[in-house]
Amino acid sequence: MGFLKNQFSNLVEWNESDEGVIFYKWQNEEIKKGSRLIIRPGQDAVFLYNGRVEGIFEEDGDYDIESDIIPFLTTLKSFRFGFNTPLRAEVLFINTKELLVKWGTKNAINLQAPGLPGGMPIRAFGTFNCRVAEHEVIIEKLAGIRQRYTVEDVKARIIASLDQLLMSWISKEGRDMFNLQADARSIAKGIESDLDSDMRKLGIGITDFTIESFSYPEEIKRMQEKAAAQSMIGDMGKYTQIAAADSMAKGGHGSGMASDMVGLQMGMAIGQQMVNQMNLNANAGAGAAAPVQQNAQAGPKFCPECGTPTTGSRFCGNCGNKLF
Repeated sequence: MGFLKNQFSNLVEWNESDEGVIFYKWQNEEIKKGSRLIIRPGQDAVFLYNGRVEGIFEEDGDYDIESDIIPFLTTLKSFRFGFNTPLRAEVLFINTKELLVKWGTKNAINLQAPGLPGGMPIRAFGTFNCRVAEHEVIIEKLAGIRQRYTVEDVKARIIASLDQLLMSWISKEGRDMFNLQADARSIAKGIESDLDSDMRKLGIGITDFTIESFSYPEEIKRMQEKAAAQSMIGDMGKYTQIAAADSMAKGGHGSGMASDMVGLQMGMAIGQQMVNQMNLNANAGAGAAAPVQQNAQAGPKFCPECGTPTTGSRFCGNCGNKLF
């Protein structure tokens, strides 16, 4: 008889073979005599009878349903198994663990931006965490019509309202539309609060929401890269000093754009120094030659023949001697 008894018994459990399931409804509605209930860590078991919650069991373990579970059910605590009288009830297993979900905007969000009459389309992606917040609510709103509920269902609901939430929180006064990443944390916290309020209506709480990155159109990216390049070139002297120091720190063997830039700047500096030196030498030579020429044309101050003052003349006014 013991062998026959075991043939009619069954095991009520959920092995979580599929990831990302928030709740799972045990498919066999007949619980036979000798059946056992297994609750694994991170699970709660909810007994339902005629759509009503009979009992919620949160402690993990292996239980005999007849002796350990039925006495605690609201309207079935006096139920007695017979040979042909199985318990017709539903068992709903709820995943109590926190689940991580990746999200991304379904379509580009068109934001108003200065200088762009048509607006600026952006995309965003990140992650959020969710978990069951209220058993009774999730049973009332979802479990009556579903065999199971997954994070993909939560994600679909969130994505449906995410565009409007992003537009609302991004459009807050004072945000830089071209550098939204700087405000990503405050935007994410605002969205998390709104999503949590909405999803709790289904018994699910949003415990965290993050924005990993905002994605701009390629035209905007090129403009940002160009602006960054112009900013770097605007202080080329400082850039060259840093690049030269880095090159010398590596033994003088620079590479890539930094090495080429250092070489170009050094060549230009040497060439400029050569030009300046040549100009300096030419000016110095011209200044030294002028007195020599002047002295060569001045002549003696007195006539060597008669001693009469010459007053700068080529011939002596007294004796007519040629002076120079």
